[in-house]
This record gives sequence, C-alpha cells and structure tokens, in this order.
Amino acid sequence: MNLLDDLVSASNEWLTCNEKFEEVSSNVILTHIKKETHVSELCGSIFAQKSNLKSNFPTPTKEKPHACEVCNKTFTQKGNLKSHLLTHSKEKPYICEICNRAFTQKGSLKSHLLSHSKEKPYACQICSKAFTQRGSLKNHLLTHSKVKPHVCEMCGKAFTQKGQLKSHLLTHTKEKPHICEICNKAFAHSVNLKSHLLTHSKEKPYICEICSRAFTQKCNLKSHLLIHSKEKPHVCVFCNKAFTQKGSLKSHLLTHFDEKPHVCGICHKAFVQNSSLKSHSLIHSKEKTHVCEICNKAFTHRGSLKNHLLTHSREKLHVCDICGKTFKQKGNLKSHLLTHSKEKPFVCEICHKAFTQSSTLKYHVLTHTNEKPYVCEVCNKAFPQRGSLKNHLLSHSKEKPYVCEMCGKAFTQKGNLKSHLLIHSKEKPHICEICKKAFSFVSNLKTHLLTHSKEKPYACEICNKAFTQKGGLKSHLMTHTKEKPYVCEICNKAFKRRSHLNSHLRTHTKEKPHVCEICSKAFAYKHSLKSHLLIHTKERPFVCDICNKDFACRSSFKYHLQTHTNEKPHVCEICHKAFAQRNTLKSHSFIHIDEKPHVCEICGKAFRQKSSLTSHLFTHAKEKSFSVKSAAEPSHIVKVLQQISECIQQKKTQMIVESAIKCVRGN
Repeated sequence: MNLLDDLVSASNEWLTCNEKFEEVSSNVILTHIKKETHVSELCGSIFAQKSNLKSNFPTPTKEKPHACEVCNKTFTQKGNLKSHLLTHSKEKPYICEICNRAFTQKGSLKSHLLSHSKEKPYACQICSKAFTQRGSLKNHLLTHSKVKPHVCEMCGKAFTQKGQLKSHLLTHTKEKPHICEICNKAFAHSVNLKSHLLTHSKEKPYICEICSRAFTQKCNLKSHLLIHSKEKPHVCVFCNKAFTQKGSLKSHLLTHFDEKPHVCGICHKAFVQNSSLKSHSLIHSKEKTHVCEICNKAFTHRGSLKNHLLTHSREKLHVCDICGKTFKQKGNLKSHLLTHSKEKPFVCEICHKAFTQSSTLKYHVLTHTNEKPYVCEVCNKAFPQRGSLKNHLLSHSKEKPYVCEMCGKAFTQKGNLKSHLLIHSKEKPHICEICKKAFSFVSNLKTHLLTHSKEKPYACEICNKAFTQKGGLKSHLMTHTKEKPYVCEICNKAFKRRSHLNSHLRTHTKEKPHVCEICSKAFAYKHSLKSHLLIHTKERPFVCDICNKDFACRSSFKYHLQTHTNEKPHVCEICHKAFAQRNTLKSHSFIHIDEKPHVCEICGKAFRQKSSLTSHLFTHAKEKSFSVKSAAEPSHIVKVLQQISECIQQKKTQMIVESAIKCVRGN
C-alpha cells in the first residue's frame, strides 16, 4: 500500500483547514493525515502498514522470483502468481448469488457485489465523488494531482496509471494477443475481447432504468444516461460548444487546429480520428462484416447496420417539438430542426454560400475543386459523392427495389418513390411567398423562386448562356459536344437526355398515362396535359413585357420573344441558314438530304414536312370519293378524311370544321 492507499484508508482521519491548493502533492496529503506512515529507503514510497513496506522491497531491483510455468510471466509476489494461474485454467470458483456471474478471484466478486447494492463506500475528499472500489478512487485521485509518472519511451506520452502505459505500448507494437475463439478476431486488450464476446452471446447486462434500453458495456450505459440528463460537462475552450463525452470533445478540438494525424496508407487521405481512418480503410478492402439477420444485407460499418435495422422496425423515436414530425435517427432530427430556425452555420469560404449541415458544405466544396473521388468500375464515370455513385450503379443493374403500391411503378431510389407518391396524394406543401404558387417538392420551389429574382447563376463557359438550374446547364453543354448517350433499343434513335428517351419510348408503346379530369382526353406527356388544361381554364399566364401579348404555353411565349429580338440561335451546318425554332431547322435539313419521309396514303405523293402532307390531304377531301393505295389498314388521319369527304357531300359545315380540327391535331 502506498501514499494513495493511505489517502483512502485514512478517509475518516483527515485534519481540516481552510487552505486551498491548486494541485494535491505528497506533502499536502501527509500533513492532512494523522496516521503513522512507513517510508521505503530504496525508492521513497510511503506506506500505512509495515507489511506492505516489506513486500515492496523487491520492486526497486525489479526482481520477480515467481514465474508462471505456462507463459513464463513473472511476478514479485506468490499471491499474484496464484491469481494469474486461474486465467490459464479458466477456473472461476467465486460465483455471484444474485446474477450467477463467476470470477477467478474473491476480491473481484466482492467488487462486483457492490454493483448490485449500489453502495459506494470510497469517496473522494476533494470533489466528493464516490466509488464502489478502492482502486477506482486511487485512479480518480490522480486526476486531481495531475501526476503522470508513467512515460512512453517511444513517443513521450505520459499516463497516470501503469496499465494505461501498457495498453498504449501496444499501439506501437501493433500486437494483438487476445483472440476470439469464435471468429478469430484479434484484440490488443483483454477488455476489448470481453466486449466483443458479448456480440456473439448477444448478452446486454447493463440496462437503462429510464427507457429500458440495454447495453453490452457499462461505459455505453453511462454515455447513454447523459442523453436523459442532458448534461454536457465537457466544454470546448475555443467555441464553448458542450459535449456529453470527453472523447467527443477531443475529436472536436482537432477541427480548430485542422490537424489530421491519421493517414490512409493506400490513398493518403487524412482523417481527424483513428476511427474515421478505420472506417475509410474498409472502402479499399471492400469488407462488409456487419450483416443484417433479417434480410442478410451486409454493411462495412456497425452504425450503418444500426440505421438499416430501423427500416425493419419502422420505429421513429425522435420527435420534433415544433411540427411533430418523427425521425428514426437523432441526427436527422437535428438537421430537421435547422429548417425551423433557418440557421445555416456552415459557410463556404470560396463563395460564402451557407448550409444547414457540415456534410452538405463538404459536398459543395467539391463543386469548386471539381474533385470526383468515387469512380464507377463499370463505365469509369466519376462522382463527387458516394451516394451518387451508389445511385448510378443501379442504372447498370437495372434494379428497382422501390415499388409504388398504388400504380406499380418501380424506382431505383427510395427518395424518388417518396416524390412519386405526392403525385397520387396531390399534396403541395411548399408555397411561394411572392405569388402563392404551391409545389410538391422543395427543389421545385427553389427553382421557381429564381424566376422572381431572375438570377441565373449557372453560365456556359463556351457561349456565356446562363441558366437558373445546374441541370439546364448540363443539358445545354451537350449541344456543344453533340453527345447523345441515351439510345432507343427499338429504333436506335439517340437522345441527349434520359427524359427525352423515356418520352420517345411512348411513341412505340402508344402509352398515354396522363388523363384530363374534365374531358377524359389522354396524353403521352405530362406537359401536353398541362397545356391542354389551359384550354379549359382559358388561362394565359405568360405575358410579353414588350407588347403585352399573352400566351397559354411557355414554348409559344419563348418563340414570340424571338420576334422582338430577331434571335435565330438554330443554324444549319450545311448552308448556315439560321432559324428561330429548332423544328424549323429540322424541317429545313430535309432539303439537303432530299429525304421525304411523309407519304400520302391515298396518292403516294411524298413530302418533307408533316404540315405539307396535312395540307395536301385536304385536296383529297374535296374529291367525291377516293381509295387508299396501300394494302395496309388506312391510318387514322385517312379515316378522318373519309368522314370529311362525306360531310362535304352532305353540306354539313360544322361537322367539316370539327373533323378538320381533329385531322390537323392528329386525333
């Protein structure tokens, strides 16, 4: 027993005074203890009992005469050897009568019994903190004295306890002597092995009395209890941010110094924490050790598995106090709360754009550096975010696991399904504060707000044309590269955008999923339905600022604006003739190739443009009778012309007009 033992055993024999000390030294403690002490002549250690002084004599000479015959480990005292031998025999003769837990030593059982009685007889005289074991009090007293006598010879790091130094030395040797007999996983410390074994037994002996949540380790329960108390005792000296755990504060302090001491040996990426480096290294090894027992899905990180398990339980424990919305994870609730406060604490140093989350800022910074670290192994396409790569990989597998229960439509991402469901519910929760227009998605509202500000932040570097959305700029850049990556598998026609390909596919399937609720007319495209609805409402929302002429469709409005500017952006590559509209250029291009794809089914005459064919067909309508030259079934338009011809003969003028309209519209 040394000085600290004296301090503990003499806990009821203190001399009191009003003197205050910044640090508790040996002299300070001795002057406050009445008890007689015994000082070692060899090393100067102080003991309360003479017997303890005697047992200390071999220590300065480092003589350890008692050796273990199994592993050759040596000890200063015979009793320590006896205790050690039980670790080899795995004999645990001392059993707890309350919980049946077994121990190798009687002292360990005694200490354990205090956990049931919740008795803490050892109290610190400086801060009044109480402990169940004498050793815990001894370790605690060192935090007041700030003495760290055990120094690492390799890196100079100092520790209060010898055991901590021994554990630290393993980080240099990278020795992992403790091996799990079930899965052969190796650990540097026996306590880590003990914690790991609980994952196999699934035993969680430490239970929270407030919410009944169970934990494998006592330290995890202690950390969890701080959630209920909302106590955050560890405060950052730089920004006053408070934390429940000391480890979290340590990690946070590194953000102030920009220090990233942990470097990946493969790609040289640096990390603030060793745990982050460990998680990162799994990307290279592609090891997924954490498997879901319900669906067998594997994950690289335990945290990812925990989050995944919530998808099976559908439990949402975290509730927003403002709007009542529930979340599965606490982090999601924290992010959600920022939408109410509208606080954006994370600011980009390059463009000063602010964000609610640090992760969003991280991804944003990549737009300035153009860094795309995540590369697809199938097509070598690179992405700035891991999530974007994961979504992209689904396009190769063509897997669509998320299915709409109402219409059966399948999606590659859960977010797309959520967005799609709003079409069925017709819910539009996001409202523009300027014009009160409502939107289903917040992204659509953001895009709409740019129409009021007339801000176009995305500019083309080739022709300086500006766009309100990044997607618009990406689509525009393809006009310069003339790249058409999306090809129709039926007719091999290529398109610049996937949405254009999807629209084109309906020309083959003749699918018309968009139906007008007023007249039941069906359309292949959503925008066609939108334009059609304006016929019923007679709304013309697009007004020209120059001549005040109004239009029902945005496209007609855009074409009209070109009459004022005389802008002709669509140029023929062969003769360089310019046109205001792309369709006009397409029609013009047939002059050069001498192609006439539109053929009259009645007389066989061919035309370059569909409109020319339509005008031509009316010449047949005036005939008393006509027959279809082709052997195939006459087209819809020819059938309509036959009706028009009959109407002309019967002089039914109104019916002629209606049929003509049908013919021109292609219905």
